[in-house]
Amino acid sequence: MTEVSSLTGRLLVATPALADPNFERAVVLLLDHDEEGSLGVVLNRPTPVDVGDILEGWAELAGEPGVVFQGGPVSLDSALGVAVVPGDPAADGAPLGWRRVHGAIGLVDLEAPPELLASALGSLRIFAGYAGWGPGQLEDELVEGAWYVVESEPGDVSSPDPERLWRAVLRRQRSELAMVATYPDDASLN
Repeated sequence: MTEVSSLTGRLLVATPALADPNFERAVVLLLDHDEEGSLGVVLNRPTPVDVGDILEGWAELAGEPGVVFQGGPVSLDSALGVAVVPGDPAADGAPLGWRRVHGAIGLVDLEAPPELLASALGSLRIFAGYAGWGPGQLEDELVEGAWYVVESEPGDVSSPDPERLWRAVLRRQRSELAMVATYPDDASLN
């Protein structure tokens, strides 16, 4: 098998051509990507469920909107915490209960006491489920043109306006991708 260049920490932005309703206009943060497959969370699918309804102790640390996000179609009964730690976690030392994924973005151990991380976290988002791809599956989707791959920014994880994240991420690109942000929700009305 050929070596896979890791896309961990980057964003997958659904192209308008992606037909899977699970990922229509999705922005996915890749938490892990290697030759064994890929795992990420959809950053722009808020649910009506308050974080306090399922993880009471974490509710105060969750950013606005303080709801659980649907991280993807896989394992919707499991929760993942993704948080940004301000500063330089590599130089300052990562807080207990937080594991670096990319830059200041990392995974939170939701089994740890929330007060252990409270002073270290800049923002926290809770996801029900995740998006997953088997070996080579994501690479095939990239070749098919289903996704744009772009750099993530720490603010993407905690965007206060997740419904507009797809357009915002595309708009900030310094290429023809910025024009895709103007693509209509329903192309048949164009």
